[in-house]
Amino acid sequence: MSDNPPVRGATPAIAEGPRAGDALVRIGAIVFLIGAFATLATMAPLFLGSDPLPPVFYWVCMLMGAGFLIAAAGVLRSIAAQRRQAREASTQPRGASAR
Repeated sequence: MSDNPPVRGATPAIAEGPRAGDALVRIGAIVFLIGAFATLATMAPLFLGSDPLPPVFYWVCMLMGAGFLIAAAGVLRSIAAQRRQAREASTQPRGASAR
């Protein structure tokens, strides 16, 4: 044990695993990057003077916005889980452990 007294308001170090919403944020980032690369590929012919890409590529560009929405949903889910956890911790009696 340490000789230092516990700091008020400090939380003990707990091994953290994946939290609620983490998977959605990761998936959203991947989908966003796919859409971003598709946007770059779609815009390049306009600047290089070559023939434009097929319309399918324009639809793939829409993944950029979809990825942003998926990641935002993950962040909102994470916020809701943290608020729920804080609410449960505040309703427990002082002597009870938060396991």
